[in-house]
Amino acid sequence: MAEDNFTLTTFSTSWKAYQDHIKGALAPLTAAQLAMRAAPGLRSIGENALHIIGCRMYWFTEFLGEDGGEEMKAYASWNELALRPGAHVPPAAELAQALDRTWHFMADCLARWSPDEMRQTFPDDGDGEIVELARAWVVWHVMEHDLHHGGELSLTLGMHGIPADFPG
Repeated sequence: MAEDNFTLTTFSTSWKAYQDHIKGALAPLTAAQLAMRAAPGLRSIGENALHIIGCRMYWFTEFLGEDGGEEMKAYASWNELALRPGAHVPPAAELAQALDRTWHFMADCLARWSPDEMRQTFPDDGDGEIVELARAWVVWHVMEHDLHHGGELSLTLGMHGIPADFPG
């Protein structure tokens, strides 16, 4: 991290291990397995992966304004794709690669941001009322979002008898 921060380093290291478990569980899946759902009306495994990747890049590039280039902007658009029923889901290897690339982009940001930059706020009017969200809150939100939807992936894989070695 820009300044040594034991807590942020610990969370970041554990988050990386968790995301590697998600990546490892997704990488060998077939198109048919990526299409599996826990129940009708819920996102498929592949749509959940699209949502995780897209959400990461929405918050880091669009909301926080980090320049991730065209590749990260393209990943940010995956969040909208995940909201469309029957969205095209890339092959598992591409999803795993996107998880890895978005992780490295986020890790580079975390390594660069100082404590003062983590306290910097950004206006959000998502509910029609302007609130100021700190960069640190955004990082937490993306982490808890990964954990939430990673749990959905693990549950859905398990329901279909597909091993998912997520930390427990």
